[in-house]
Amino acid sequence: MPIAIETQFAFELPSPTDALLQFEAARIPEQTILETDTQVTPSEHVARVPAQENIGERLLVRAEGALEVSYSARVDIARAVSDLARHGAIPPHEIPGEAVEYLFDSRYCPADDFQSFAEAEFGGTSGGARIAAISDWIADHFSYVPGSSTTETGAVDSFVARQGICRDYAHVLIALARASAIPARYVACYAPGVDPPDFHAVAEVFLADPAKSAGGVWQLVDATRMACPSETVKIGVGRDAADVSFLTTFGPSTFRSSCVRVTKE
Repeated sequence: MPIAIETQFAFELPSPTDALLQFEAARIPEQTILETDTQVTPSEHVARVPAQENIGERLLVRAEGALEVSYSARVDIARAVSDLARHGAIPPHEIPGEAVEYLFDSRYCPADDFQSFAEAEFGGTSGGARIAAISDWIADHFSYVPGSSTTETGAVDSFVARQGICRDYAHVLIALARASAIPARYVACYAPGVDPPDFHAVAEVFLADPAKSAGGVWQLVDATRMACPSETVKIGVGRDAADVSFLTTFGPSTFRSSCVRVTKE
């Protein structure tokens, strides 16, 4: 079942400024781009650069004045999704190198601060069962409140406030997973059913693959319970939101508007 995406956003740069944009669905084996169209206001410079883990691309733009972006796509998803409880934990010494970096603290996810809580609240669970327990705990104890956090809000702030938006839910889950020695990363994505409609964020955790005797597999987890993994379109991945913001400017800017529409065909 294809997922249809329509996105528009606009911002203004008062002087010549570089900006990094990441908003297009990634071309990766688990999702096929059937149709795509990207329109960006003509600028002094526009170039494509690989994104984190080579999942998706970023647009590096240098512009001045009003800049508008319009993007549409149809994406077919063929992602293997399974019950988290079927996935065991991978001992840290057996985690492959490419996943090890997602055990470390990052700007918004200070996992060390959560170790005592993770063991006290989720002790006796491991692997996918622990991730399921963490996700359920966040869903049960947090309130989804648009406008309740800012770009400075980290996992500790959200944990204390017990509220936030999708990025905050993802940051807390990532921090608790890493505190449990489970690699976890942030996924910027599109998904139908997100309310209010917007760019979405979920977590992805690295667990043992029950179909193989060694190695592991990344599994999407959304503690907001709004996005289904089999219908989620990945834009990019990173340690936390700082790595995959849809808009990063290297100078003053004013955000004007955004509109995101994601539907199942």
